[in-house]
Amino acid sequence: MLQWRGATAGDNKDEECPICKDTFKNKKQLKCKHELCEECLEQLKKHMGPVCPICKDVFGVIEGTQPDGKMSVQKSYLSLPGFEGYGTIVISYYFPDGKQTERHPNPGQRYHGTSRTAYLPDNKEGKEVLHLLQKAFNQKLIFTVGTSTTTGIKNQVTWNDIHHKTLTSGGPQSFGYPDPDYLSRVRDELKAKGIE
Repeated sequence: MLQWRGATAGDNKDEECPICKDTFKNKKQLKCKHELCEECLEQLKKHMGPVCPICKDVFGVIEGTQPDGKMSVQKSYLSLPGFEGYGTIVISYYFPDGKQTERHPNPGQRYHGTSRTAYLPDNKEGKEVLHLLQKAFNQKLIFTVGTSTTTGIKNQVTWNDIHHKTLTSGGPQSFGYPDPDYLSRVRDELKAKGIE
C-alpha cells in the first residue's frame, strides 16, 4: 500500500532553516529570496563566503586568498586566431615569493611566486572581460597558494579556477586561440565568483 509522505497540515517546512534544520532564529532573507537563520548565515559567510548554499547565488563580495602581486596590461597590434582584424590585450601577472598567511594551506611557510602572461582579443567583449578580470584581481580571486597541477610543486602561486589563455595559438587544448566559446566561459567562471 502506498503512503503519502508529502507535507501534511501542521508541517512547518517553510519555517525551517535549510542549514541547521531547526526553526528560524532571526530569519534573514538573501537577495535570491532564500532564508537562513542569522547565525547560520554568519557561519556560512565565514566558511564559504557570501554564496547561497541552495542556489549558489553570490550575495556579497567574495575576497579570495591571492597573495600580493601585480597585474599590468599592454596592447599588441597582432591578431589572435579567430579574432582577425583586432589587436591583442596582453595581461601580465607577477607575484614575488612570500610567506603564507592564515588563509593559505601552510601559514608561516614560504611560497614560490610566479609570472604569467595571458591574452584577450582587443575588441568590445575582450575589453569587457579585461575589466572583469581586473575586478577579480582586486578581489584576490585569480590566483591562490597551493600545489601546482602542472608541476606538482607545493607552496606555489597557482591559478584559482578562472581560466586564462596563456598562448596566442594552439587552440583550447593548448590554452590558446582559436577558442570561440572562451570569452563566454570565462564570464561564467567570473560570475560564479560574483564578478559581473
